[in-house]
Amino acid sequence: MTSFRDLLAVDSIDMGAIAAHLDTLDHQARVNELRSVPGSLQANLFRAARGYRQLTLEDFVPQSTPDRQFVRHLGKNSLPVFSHFEKRFARPASGSPVLWGFNHGPVMGLVGPGHFVMRTGPDDGELHVDYYSIPEEQLDGAPALQTNTVGISRFVYGWMIDVLRGVSTHVTIGRAVKHGKDTPNYFLLTREP
Repeated sequence: MTSFRDLLAVDSIDMGAIAAHLDTLDHQARVNELRSVPGSLQANLFRAARGYRQLTLEDFVPQSTPDRQFVRHLGKNSLPVFSHFEKRFARPASGSPVLWGFNHGPVMGLVGPGHFVMRTGPDDGELHVDYYSIPEEQLDGAPALQTNTVGISRFVYGWMIDVLRGVSTHVTIGRAVKHGKDTPNYFLLTREP
């Protein structure tokens, strides 16, 4: 059977085939496949996903989710260590034009939670995870609020925006932009059901 990784390791990526493949998997199979993809293939997918699927805030926090309740998105980044992580998103209030969130992972105690505000980006269909901004208040289940420009956190999240593009119903691909410049750091996310 063809895997997600196999579908990415080609000269011309077929986004329709990738979306169809990922949409047939259950959540745990999707997580397993995402976490098998190396950074070089993530970069290829990010380029191919431009304009493929329009993202909305509801892709991250479905409308049926109560306000102020976090939705987990499990991820795999392109870094050589500590590559498994998750982002947690919540809608602060009904009709909000933004989502609030933070990063959760094995090094959160060292580098901080990387609080952020998610909003629509200037490119059609992309969303931005904005680390320049943090939520206006701490939600239940979130770590204490802290800025991303102090301590070790500034080296990880400071002056950064993650640009997200749609891949399938549950899966997105992102790239970190630091100080306004594209980085070689990518990540995949899949929304927990």
